[in-house]
Amino acid sequence: MTDRQGNRSDRAQVGQIGEETACKYLKKHGFEIVERNYWKKWGEIDIVARKGNMVHFVEVKAVVRSVPSGSRGQLSDKSGGLASESDFYDAEDNVHPWKLKRLSRAIQTYCLERNLPDEQEWQVDVVTIELDFDTRRARVKILDDIGL
Repeated sequence: MTDRQGNRSDRAQVGQIGEETACKYLKKHGFEIVERNYWKKWGEIDIVARKGNMVHFVEVKAVVRSVPSGSRGQLSDKSGGLASESDFYDAEDNVHPWKLKRLSRAIQTYCLERNLPDEQEWQVDVVTIELDFDTRRARVKILDDIGL
């Protein structure tokens, strides 16, 4: 049971660092962060941002990657063991249809609670973060305007 809690704690830490990194990235690219971690029991919005007249509902997905020095492209898993690149998945692979459905419900509720006008333009973006704790670097990618 301790292992599961430890893994959950690790995932939460990766998620928190990923969201912080995503916010910095968005701000650097001209977005204003309006709200973070809007939560309802039927769904969550990681980041609500604005750029120009567009409201962006941003889902953040972060994974840990590491390339040990001298390994010639072999990746290391979190435990330090070597793994092949095929052992990993892309962060965007974690955006499952059920997650999009929950996100859609949360967006509907958010728009109603915040009294966003019906004509307000909005879109859903996914920001993926690949974190390398060894080099303290992150690779950020934004998937712009995904359909719900």
